[in-house]
Amino acid sequence: MRQPSLSLAEHFQAAADRHPQAEAVTAGNRRWTWRRWLDELASGLGTPAPNATPWHTHGSALDLARAAFTCSLQNRPFWPVDRVSTTQPAPLPPPGTVLLISTAGSEGHPKTVCLSQPQLDHAACQSNRRLDLRAGDCWLHCLPLYHIGGQAILWRCARAAASLCLHDGFSVAALAADLAHKEITHLSLVPTMLARLIEADVRPPAGLRVALIGGAALSQTLYDRAVAAGWPLIPSYGMSESAAMIAAWQPSDGPWRAGQVGQLLPGSQASLTVDGRLRLHGQQLMLAYLDGSGRDADGGYTTGDRGEIAANGQLTVLGRADDMLISGGINVHPQQIEGCLAALPGVNDVAVDGRPNEEWGQRVVALIVGPVDLAQVRAHVARHLPAAAWPREVHRVSSLPRNAAGKLDRLAVRQWIARLRP
Repeated sequence: MRQPSLSLAEHFQAAADRHPQAEAVTAGNRRWTWRRWLDELASGLGTPAPNATPWHTHGSALDLARAAFTCSLQNRPFWPVDRVSTTQPAPLPPPGTVLLISTAGSEGHPKTVCLSQPQLDHAACQSNRRLDLRAGDCWLHCLPLYHIGGQAILWRCARAAASLCLHDGFSVAALAADLAHKEITHLSLVPTMLARLIEADVRPPAGLRVALIGGAALSQTLYDRAVAAGWPLIPSYGMSESAAMIAAWQPSDGPWRAGQVGQLLPGSQASLTVDGRLRLHGQQLMLAYLDGSGRDADGGYTTGDRGEIAANGQLTVLGRADDMLISGGINVHPQQIEGCLAALPGVNDVAVDGRPNEEWGQRVVALIVGPVDLAQVRAHVARHLPAAAWPREVHRVSSLPRNAAGKLDRLAVRQWIARLRP
């Protein structure tokens, strides 16, 4: 029999009842027990807005964490954003919405995902089981709280009565200090964050059980370097539309290979469309986008990700279908080329896209951050990739456009390439 779902505030109340004086939230030098955090929020409650109007707000990590719990206490939808929009008021979300998450969507077209309490609670429950999050554990939280990955950690910690160590963004020095001096058991990172920690020779503490990796593709080279340094990596897959993580690889799944994200969480199912895109079903899927679209006629959700599903249920993500390049009449995916280039010493970051070309259809272009010799780049791809996937242009850049969640902004990459001289 399925257990009834609880709200974020109800989980926090339960934790405060069981562990009133245990540490619940830390932010810098500030500390709250479960009881103190709940009492402070309850004492500052105002009158809920009429007609279930979402609280559309931005601010620091601590501001957004407080707002998330306050909205739950008020039974009011919460809409965290990186900055408050000055556009006309949005329509009311579907009934049952408790969280709205803005996402750039495919090719930069903005969308807003509407999620319900049962979806978020189920996702937190199954994630905690997969990640072994328990009462008294501590999750170092450095992801943006206006992204689903950040909000999901609030739900997981409240549900498990695990402590939340809040960081206002990512800082190598700040993370290194807390990893060295606090009893951190869980940590969420995107690959670019992981790479910066390894470059700075930051070592994981002995008590760290999970370094959850998501938000962007993890290269085999970075995975191997991190594991050799002792990081307990758990590559994962998820999105706003699935209430964050919906699959996660574990060491018991066997040797990891690039793109592998393990088994789906219980309560979720996946299939492939005729063109190889992943279709998801299950209890974690969003209600809809704010405009009412998003779900297929049968209630499923067709992602923009190409994938493979093994006979044992292991899921591999091959990259965004919309990012596919056609070079010399052959389909090649930027992620395949990026993974190859990332293995080269001296390549600190890389992005690949195409430039329209009469002969090739699309001319493959690589943007590279790092001191690698460009002649080595050409020789490396000639040894490891088919000719259609060779970058015909290689440009050195100082940095690449990435969003706050660490994902490449591929639309911006394409625009950069269009402005570069061939």
